[in-house]
Amino acid sequence: QVQLVESGGGLVQPGDSLRLSCEASGIIIRLRAMGWYRQAPGKQREMVATRASGGSTNYADSVKGRFTISRDNAKNTVYLQMNNLKPEDTAVYYCNTVPPGGSYWGQGTQVTVSS
Repeated sequence: QVQLVESGGGLVQPGDSLRLSCEASGIIIRLRAMGWYRQAPGKQREMVATRASGGSTNYADSVKGRFTISRDNAKNTVYLQMNNLKPEDTAVYYCNTVPPGGSYWGQGTQVTVSS
């Protein structure tokens, strides 16, 4: 059974940084394309960043240059380093495979950017 557990969110001020973690079990992340997604209140869930098994990455235009997706194969964990956070980054952040597995969604981690 696949389980993805996100952590690392919080309440921060504009310009601050956070690092989100996604611990995976039931899948081997180095063999899969993995991604971070987010859902803001009243909006649809959107892709934020993806990392292919081969290492290539892709980012939503809104986060390019500010967010970095990475992984630790030994820990079977995916990370999202978020720098220069903006209020519009406020959302619940989830990790999942690419394309996302419908049954893999976890509870996510809340990121709130506010002064």
